[in-house]
Amino acid sequence: MTRDEFKNRTKAYALRVIRLVEALPRDAISKTIGHQLLRAGTSVAANYRAAIRSKSTADFISKMGTVEEECDESLFWIELLIDCGRVKANRVSSLMAEGEEILAITVASIKTARRSK
Repeated sequence: MTRDEFKNRTKAYALRVIRLVEALPRDAISKTIGHQLLRAGTSVAANYRAAIRSKSTADFISKMGTVEEECDESLFWIELLIDCGRVKANRVSSLMAEGEEILAITVASIKTARRSK
């Protein structure tokens, strides 16, 4: 996968997160968790864009570490929305799968960068 393809993929993930948050019920729990999900899910794409403009391998690894953390956190918030009954698991299963794949690609990229350092 090229950098541009992954950049587009993380942006598409962010857009899907935005749509999910927009569709949440209008209550205090959904608002709080939704805000956290929105922040983490959109941060995946923003931090990947920063990573591809890094100045060194160490900088790339650091920024990709942030992508990893934010992606994992967004998955946590989606799981929490499922567990507290705000969304049905089958409704977000493809979004969860995409988040897991993005996370796996990110971890693999970090490992590759560390080996080439």
